[in-house]
Amino acid sequence: MRLHSLNSCSLVIRAYNEEKHIGRLLEGVGHQTIKQVEVILVDSGSTDRTVEIAKTYGAQIVRIEPHEFTFGRSLNLGLQRTTQDLVVIASAHVYPVYPDWLERLLAPFVDEKVALAYGKQRGNEQSFFAERQIFFQWYGERTNLYQNHPFCNNANAAIRRALWQQHPYDETLSGLEDIAWAKWALEQGYRIAYVAEAEIIHVHQETPRAVYNRYRREAMAFKRIFPQEAFSFRDFLRLTLSNLLSDLWHAYQSKELWRHWKDIVWFRLMQFWGTYRGYREPGALTWQLRQTFYYPRRFSGELPNSSNRNVEPIRYNDG
Repeated sequence: MRLHSLNSCSLVIRAYNEEKHIGRLLEGVGHQTIKQVEVILVDSGSTDRTVEIAKTYGAQIVRIEPHEFTFGRSLNLGLQRTTQDLVVIASAHVYPVYPDWLERLLAPFVDEKVALAYGKQRGNEQSFFAERQIFFQWYGERTNLYQNHPFCNNANAAIRRALWQQHPYDETLSGLEDIAWAKWALEQGYRIAYVAEAEIIHVHQETPRAVYNRYRREAMAFKRIFPQEAFSFRDFLRLTLSNLLSDLWHAYQSKELWRHWKDIVWFRLMQFWGTYRGYREPGALTWQLRQTFYYPRRFSGELPNSSNRNVEPIRYNDG
């Protein structure tokens, strides 16, 4: 890896009606220690001020018609416009916590065998309690530069453009195009890196129906990527109950039970009912990814902590 490649990157953002969030993400990019950032916004038909706001921050706009949209296709269109060796991918409704977000996310690429790096995600005070527990489960407090399974997430990730040119994202998947790409990279002998210090806040404000649809769509994609797998009605009952008990216990421990018990119940029901509806076929789940995706947090008093870094967080203009 050329040293100057770690001092610049392209940033591809997928967006649809994100005027509430896109400005904060791009403001956070402006605070980064890495200053040479080429921003590409892939817009799938926004009717609000998303594109207008992005342009004020110098973003290049790539448009995709809503009827042509898939997650993989929108990323491929954005990546075609990029010019840098390393490409960061972010959702429009995330924003970085620290000014070294990009620096930390790109650091593993000094090793030529790293194909993809992804960073920590956390919710904010408006996030559903169950979703915050999912973030705690999926994104730990310790960096792992030698991850041996394909879990990752394109809400906060970076890849080598040269490898994407060899193997573009699958445009036919209904989701999880990131995991499909990471699986391919591992099969080619490359590595996946998880960087806990590359932290973002991920703002999801979904209806119960939207949560159901998201997990149903991802389960359908998961089944395509790992065709031997299944998720039975027994799995639905067992994992819904175990995650409900874990969430309610953690909410009680953090004195948030009364405020969140309703959204805990409906979120977990929609998550696992959507997952069940997305599978519907027999098979055996891959244990590592089942553990990552579905199993609840352990009953521990330990609270994930993002405030122990000796780095001043970004102070955003709106708060």
